[in-house]
Amino acid sequence: MKKRNLIITFLLLVSSIIFIVLLKRVDIKCNAVNNSCIGFATINQFIFDKIGVNMTWYTITDWLGIIPILMSMVYAIVGLKQLIKRKSIKKVDNEIIILGIFYIIVISIYVLFEKYIINYRPILMNGFLEASFPSSHTLMTICLCGSSIIINNRLFKNKFTKIVNVISLFIIIITIIGRFISGVHWFTDIIGGILISSFLLMSFYSILNLNKKID
Repeated sequence: MKKRNLIITFLLLVSSIIFIVLLKRVDIKCNAVNNSCIGFATINQFIFDKIGVNMTWYTITDWLGIIPILMSMVYAIVGLKQLIKRKSIKKVDNEIIILGIFYIIVISIYVLFEKYIINYRPILMNGFLEASFPSSHTLMTICLCGSSIIINNRLFKNKFTKIVNVISLFIIIITIIGRFISGVHWFTDIIGGILISSFLLMSFYSILNLNKKID
């Protein structure tokens, strides 16, 4: 089981890297907004032209993005309470500590792609050209909600967390679909967000699984 998890994690990493390399090399055209360049231009432009822009879905997914952030704050509070009560970071649940490190890595990946821009959005946002790859909402939502499901299944198995897990899964699905049909990202931005977040989430799961089995 542990070996299989590590293999899947490695394959997701390789797939993410290959996808980014191809995005910078295959079918590059610089006829997007403000003459910005985009890889896989033919398929990206075709899908964008068919879907168009829907700012209602952009707003919906923007607001939905607040929920995963609030959820992550809950686990931070749980860790803080354990630290105060147990008076040692060594006595805080390993899962909570690893989760905190995971959050830091996810935020670092987000900042990295904001600095090293792969491509820009297909539309201007408030008159500005913004980084678009990967879809940050897709990446953050999958990572935060997905890690919440994993932690809940490991530490807090009760009726309430089962409901939270269903809500988390719902938010992930709606965010991916909503961000796609909103038209504020290229199709490959969504795919990239799914690939990279899947790698990060599987890494998190695999590290937790190195110590003991996750049900």
